[in-house]
Amino acid sequence: MQFDINQCEWIRQPKNATIQKDRIEIITEPHTDLWQRTYYGFRNDNAPLLQMRTNQKFFSFVVKTQFESKRRFDQCGVIMYLDSDNWLKASVEYENCDYGRLGSVVTNHGYSDWATTDIPAKIKTVWYRLSRRNSDYCIENSFDGVNFNQMRICHLWQGNKEIKFGVYACSPENSSFRAVFSEMQVTECAWKEHQ
Repeated sequence: MQFDINQCEWIRQPKNATIQKDRIEIITEPHTDLWQRTYYGFRNDNAPLLQMRTNQKFFSFVVKTQFESKRRFDQCGVIMYLDSDNWLKASVEYENCDYGRLGSVVTNHGYSDWATTDIPAKIKTVWYRLSRRNSDYCIENSFDGVNFNQMRICHLWQGNKEIKFGVYACSPENSSFRAVFSEMQVTECAWKEHQ
């Protein structure tokens, strides 16, 4: 399997996006986000996503993200979105001029969680690797595209059949920024079976 732009589908196509064979650029629109219920109580489900479908049970998807985020919660990254109530994402969310939050959200049956670690705000390039083993998933990140560090392992209750995966970008507050995705590839599953 390869990541084929021609097989990708938009969910909520943005007004301003450029798609080339090996590069996707999205200009985010204000007040776009993905979150379900937990803690804040609100439900936001209007971020644009570009994804491809697969039935393959074991693979890894790698993507390089470059971003010019500048307002709180601006974010872009990797996503596996099944429907409003079942999805996972990983990104860096802008917090302030000192730090951003490298994190991931897993949403099962309409409830989101958020796991983060703070990183310097000067970091504006991150690679992500999303790996699937049946209905279990591993998200990793890298700052050089070579050495990946585990962010989380999770289970998607609805993620055991056909899935959709790809990229997303959004600006939950009154903001807009440029997000660029490149070096997209699907590989043999890099998340090996537990021994």
